[in-house]
Amino acid sequence: MEIKRDMYLQQLIERKDNGMIKVITGIRRCGKSYLIFTIFKRYLIENGVDAGHIIEIALDGIENEELRDPRVCFQYIRDTVRDSGRYYLLLDEVQLMPRFEEVLNSLLRMGNIDVYVTGSNSKFLSSDIVTEFRGRGDEVRIYPLSFAEFYSVYDGDYDDAWEEYMLYGGLPQVAGFQSERQKAEYLRNIFANVYLKDVIERNRVQNVEEIGILVDVLASVIGAPTNPSKIANTFASERQMSYTNKTISNHIDYLTEAFLISKAGRYDIKGRKYIGANLKYYFTDLGLRNARLNFRQQEPNHIMENIVYNELLIRGYHVDVGVMEVFDKDKEGRRVRKQLEVDFVVNQGSRRYYIQAAYDINSEAKQTQEFNSLRSIPDSFKKIVIVNGTGKPWRNDEGFVIMGMKYFLLNLDSLEY
Repeated sequence: MEIKRDMYLQQLIERKDNGMIKVITGIRRCGKSYLIFTIFKRYLIENGVDAGHIIEIALDGIENEELRDPRVCFQYIRDTVRDSGRYYLLLDEVQLMPRFEEVLNSLLRMGNIDVYVTGSNSKFLSSDIVTEFRGRGDEVRIYPLSFAEFYSVYDGDYDDAWEEYMLYGGLPQVAGFQSERQKAEYLRNIFANVYLKDVIERNRVQNVEEIGILVDVLASVIGAPTNPSKIANTFASERQMSYTNKTISNHIDYLTEAFLISKAGRYDIKGRKYIGANLKYYFTDLGLRNARLNFRQQEPNHIMENIVYNELLIRGYHVDVGVMEVFDKDKEGRRVRKQLEVDFVVNQGSRRYYIQAAYDINSEAKQTQEFNSLRSIPDSFKKIVIVNGTGKPWRNDEGFVIMGMKYFLLNLDSLEY
């Protein structure tokens, strides 16, 4: 079973021979190695690159242990370049080599090597790429399978695929398993023994029990505003544990740097400024989130919101949570201040969209809740409500676009309707 990752292949094609180090980042097991060693390599060969001009090095393999030495690796690559033709270096798990940035910057000075590397740790955040590669790093962020990618190889109808995706997520390996037990055991095992262990070892975390509980707390509140102070109070009141705001904040950063979770900032739409408190946190892969909670907390609305958020990131949008203060009257007719929320403020270049993700809007009360936030926005950018189901897009009398999840997920240009 081969899953096409055409979006990421196209990003590599667009960056080919641009004189920069292409850095493919993302959570472990999301398909970075397969992208460069199989999909991109095949593209190069099909487009006339001689296989002898493609240098492949997987630093996590025992056969390449010696190449983790930066001087040995640099010399090996130089010796492999035997002529003035164009060479393509595909280097996997580059963070396993000390001083890798010096090696890669030196290779670029040779002039006839186009460099592609993968990495899974915090060295490969966008800000670090700029620092480490002195402005010569070009990041391509890879995510677990989008629903469209997952559905393209799923043996079944949309409804079954949707239920499966909500429960087990989009890690490529999981998509290939047949039994539910195999999927669940794999996800539980790699969360504890790969992802969390990796965070603890890399950051020398001493509060091992606390960070494990923190992961559970964050998994329980996806899509809900929270902050380190609230979490610290939860530890103190419910578990009688002392876990300081600063430590919690640091640990959340570690989980973010490992690409396990993402932070969504809160943006004051009317005031046009960011609000520092009460961020929202979403899991990069819902299968990992659900496995961490032993598949107990299955709130469809929050899970759907998490999937919409991930899909927007996959498509390259910058995503915030929208907040607006409005004035209304209470039952006694007194003027009161209220805070309304728009699930997502979505930006890309000059384009902006306001999006509400609602599992259903069948009741009048639910429609009022979802629409009031959109009605209060003081500009004319497109306003979209995404609901569960297969409904095609339509516009209501107020000009809001309402579309089903199936249309949103399976059409890359769905926001342009």
